[in-house]
Order: sequence, then C-alpha cells, then structure tokens
Amino acid sequence: MKNVHKGGTPSHSPKKNFKEKSIKSIFFIAAIFGVFVIFSILLFLFKEAYPLPTDIWSFLSGTKWSPTESLLFGTYPLIIGTLLVTLGAMIIAIPISIGGAIFIAELASSRLRSFIKPAIELLAGIPSVVYGFFGLIILTTWIKDFFGVPTGETWLAGSIILGIMAIPTITTVAEDAIKAVPREHREGSLAMGATRWQTISKVVIPSALSGITAAIILGIGRAVGETMAILMVCGNAAIIPTPLWNTFSPIRTLTSTLGIETAEVPVGSAHYHALFGIAVLLLIITLFINLTAIYLLGSIQKKHSATHFKQRSLLYITIRDKLKKLSISFVILVLIGLCYLILGILIASVLVIASGFLLYYRKKISEKIKQKIMFSTLGISILTIIILLGIILIYIIINGLPAVSWDFLTEPPKRLGREGGISTALIGTLYLVGGAIAIALPIGVGSSIYLTEYTKENLVTKIIRTAADLLNGTPSIVFGLFGFAFFVLYLKFGFSLIAGQITLAFMIIPTILRTTEEALRSVPQSIREGSYAVGATKWQTIRRVVLPPAAPGIITGAILGIGRAAGETAPIMFTAVAFSSFFPSSLFEPVNALPYHLYIIATNVPGDAARVAAGGTALVLLLLVIGFYSVAIIIRNHYHKTMKW
Repeated sequence: MKNVHKGGTPSHSPKKNFKEKSIKSIFFIAAIFGVFVIFSILLFLFKEAYPLPTDIWSFLSGTKWSPTESLLFGTYPLIIGTLLVTLGAMIIAIPISIGGAIFIAELASSRLRSFIKPAIELLAGIPSVVYGFFGLIILTTWIKDFFGVPTGETWLAGSIILGIMAIPTITTVAEDAIKAVPREHREGSLAMGATRWQTISKVVIPSALSGITAAIILGIGRAVGETMAILMVCGNAAIIPTPLWNTFSPIRTLTSTLGIETAEVPVGSAHYHALFGIAVLLLIITLFINLTAIYLLGSIQKKHSATHFKQRSLLYITIRDKLKKLSISFVILVLIGLCYLILGILIASVLVIASGFLLYYRKKISEKIKQKIMFSTLGISILTIIILLGIILIYIIINGLPAVSWDFLTEPPKRLGREGGISTALIGTLYLVGGAIAIALPIGVGSSIYLTEYTKENLVTKIIRTAADLLNGTPSIVFGLFGFAFFVLYLKFGFSLIAGQITLAFMIIPTILRTTEEALRSVPQSIREGSYAVGATKWQTIRRVVLPPAAPGIITGAILGIGRAAGETAPIMFTAVAFSSFFPSSLFEPVNALPYHLYIIATNVPGDAARVAAGGTALVLLLLVIGFYSVAIIIRNHYHKTMKW
C-alpha cells in the first residue's frame, strides 16, 4: 500500500515526487503573476507621476485644468465631472438592473431565463467604442433636437450611455446574490402564508442586500473606469457645470482626460507627470471601490454559511428599519428632483402626485394587488433592458449593412477611411487578440489549477484571488498607461504589436482565471479520489481526470477573454495602434485595429462617406465580438445540459 501525504494524495518514487513538486512550482508562479502585475502597475504609475507639477492639495482642489497654456493642473473639475456622470448613470441603471435581476432570479421560467440571460450578456459584450458611436450619432442628436440645446454632447448623454453600459454588471451580480439566498428561507415564508412578493421584498432581498450593494458598487466601478464612450459623448470641457445640476453642460472625466491628452504629451514634461498623477488617482478610486465590493460579497457568503448565525437586538432592528425608510425617502426625493431638472416640472409633478397617491393608499391596497403592481414593474424593468439592446443592435445593423461588402472587408483604408475597406484593422485585431490569448491562457489556467487543486483556502490564496479581482476591476485606460510607461518607454518596445498583445493579455487574465476556476470546482471530488485510489499522481489526476470534463468551461473563459480583447480600445491606444493601411511585418511595428479605426473615423473624419464607413466598421466589430460571446454561451449551455453530476 502506498504512503499517503497529509493532503490525501499518495506518495511515489523520488523521481515522481520531484516532477510533482516542479509542476506545482510552475503553477504557483503562474498564480502569483496576478499579484506581480497589480504591484507593477502601482509601481510604474507612481514612478511616472513623480514629481507632480504641483502639491497634492492643489492637484486635487485646483479648479482649473490648463496644462499647456496656463500650466495649471487642478483636477477638481475632472473629479466633479467623473462623479456627476457616474451619479446620473447609477440613477438610470440601478432601478432597471435590480428590477431585472429580481425578475430573472424569482419570476422568470427556465425557458424565459435561458433567453434573457444571454441577451444581457450580449449587452455586456458590446464594445464601449460601439456604445460611444451610437451615443455620438443618435443620442446626442436626440438630446440636441428634443431639448433645443446648442449641443447634445453633455453630462446627460454620458450618464445615459454609462447607465446602459452598467446594467449588465449590476444585473448579473445582483441576480447571483438573490439566487444565493437559501431556498428554505423562501419556503418558510410561503409556509407562513406570505405572498410571493412579500417573500421577495421582506425575506429574499434583505438576505441578499450585501450582494446587491456589491453589485451596485461594481457598477459604479464600471462607470468610473469607462473611457471611450464618455470621451465620444460628453463634450470634454474641463469645467464645473453652472449650476451644478445643469445636465446639459459638457463635462470631462478623469478617464477622458487621459484618453485625449496622453498620446501627444512630451515624455518627462510637467504635463506628462500630471497625467500619470490622474492615473494614480483613478486607480486608487477603483481599488477602493473594488475592495469594498469584495468585502461585501465575502460577507454575503459568510451570512449564508451554515455556521453563521447572529442574534439581532430589537434596538438594532428598529434603527435599521428607520434608516431603510429614510434612505428610500431620500432616493425618491433625488429621483423627483432629477426628473424636474431633466424632464421639466410637468412630469415631476405627475411623479410627485403618483408617489403621494401610492404612499397614502399603500396600506389600503390588498397584498394581491400590490403583488400584481410590483410584478408588472419588474417585468417593465426587464423589458426595458431588452428594448435597449434591440435599439442598439437594430441601429448598428441598419446603418452598417450598406457599407459591408467583400471589398470593404478585404481592401485597406484610403483617404482616412472614407474609401477602401478595413482589412488592415480586421487582421490587426486578430493579431492582437491571438497574441494576447497565447500569453494569457497558460497563465490564467495555471493560476486556476494551483488555486483549485494544490491549495486550501489560506492567506496566500486570498491574496492571489484579491489581486485577480482588483486586476479585473482596473480601468482599461490604466492598463494602457501602464503599457505605455513599461513596454513602450521603459523596455523601448515603442508603439508595437507585442506591446499591445502583452497589455491586452494582462487585462484578460482575470477573466480566464475565474471561469477556469469555476469549471475545475464543478468536477466532483470523488472523481479525484478514485484516481488517487488506483495510484495516479496529482498531475496525472489533473491531466487525465480533472481537465477533460472542465475543458468546455476553460474554452468558454478563453472565448470570453478573446471577445473582451477584441473590443477594447483604451489599452492599445498608447501601446500598439496606428491608423495605417499596411500590415505589420514584425512584432515591433504598430498595427491598426477595428476599435481604434472606428474611433478615428467617427470622431476625426468629417463627411457622409466617413459616417457610412464608421457604420460598417461598427457592425463588423459588433459581429466579431458578439460572435465570440455567442460561441461561449452555446458551449456553456451545452456543457450544463450534458453534465451528469
């Protein structure tokens, strides 16, 4: 009988043990890579930000950002712009997303859920530059005509676009939190005679409140870190709106400042250090947001664990209920105030009267009627999400189809994209994505194998997972700044294909790591134990028993990573891309890419011909990314249907 280690796996000959330890060390190096990347990003951003052209207080509180003319480096207008556009986005996204999440988790049939969830995932897969193109052409024109303002490129346009973009993040995480509430809680409530809505509102949602809060925080992080869509629709004036609630004022955010100014700044100048100071500020804000979300999601897991039970005092419950009512009242007042500012006094008055009517008659309405009203509201939420997705897809398809032809796909661009095609951008995108996935896949899968197969939960695994989560929440523009400082300048790669590939790889590692980890965890432990029982080593068990059934999940993670890499613009703007009509002949030459091609001809090339070409480029990019996401969804669904354990 073979000796057995403490971990439950058999011991073998010294040669085999050496091989096992070597393989484990390789996977550990892959796992620790995420920690290395996040610290490298922090290190290089701080290094390039030093010395700031002004003291920290003036940098944060100065009201004038004029880095070239007046040499003033006050970021206060940029911080205010970021906060205002995020606030507007959350007012739009939170009620729709939470309503949609409750509908999917509690009301939708399995058949309906199998349709709605992929639709929301497709909404998440639309590249931000396509959202920006849609906002620039449709939304800003509508705001300008409907409200009679000089320009539609405003705070309001940015908030609407960001709100739509944040919906998938909030909906997905909130739905997971709601579904995590134990079924016994629902059954107990229903057994006591409560209606379904009473059960949802008074049992399920309070139990999932930490996860719902984390979903909102992650949505805020998504909005704060967005670059391309905001850059295309907000007007980019570094001013504080006057008055502050003037939603028709142009604004500029921290990310759009980096997107506009980094490409042309002289390296080593005061302006250069100030831009990296903005990147540090942005990274600190998003790290704080993501750490808060990680803490809240961790607390919900503890809350639903079998060992967790905490007796609440009557005073605590009373204070909690009062705070809840005050919060709801505050949110209603803010919503009505914003409706007055945005839509006028008539609609705001209608809302006030309707709210007063509902509050007065709330206790007189029967529970069945309340349930019908609330279920209808939840249905409207999910319908709104589907309609938004449909409007964007239909617009892109209708406006893109006239441009798409065989010549459009196979010819290089001419006259700044007004004529010719997108062949260099299309092939360049495939080059970037291919290189990124070749780098990210072994690191992401290796990290997952180490975390799942070689360790139990301890401090090291917590640090690695937290680093991966922080990396996942880091704004893409920050990856671009890091790639610019490290690969382009420090390693002297210059604007090159290899710099873009590695930068994109760093960005998609967390996606591959998380999906692979989930796939490995879904393989039952009894299968591993059966393999050990017949004398297999750890690596033999992983390679021949665990990885084959987990392969569909790993492939899904890789495809999701490919889809994300193909749609990103900000990480490659400062590392790899140039608007070119030629193919790169080596890894150290710049390359064109579809997202960058679309951004340039949509924002810098006037004329109807450019607009038609932009529509065609947006359609091809959208089909490419959605195609990747669709394949991932099909594989996942097929895997779930065929999985026998």
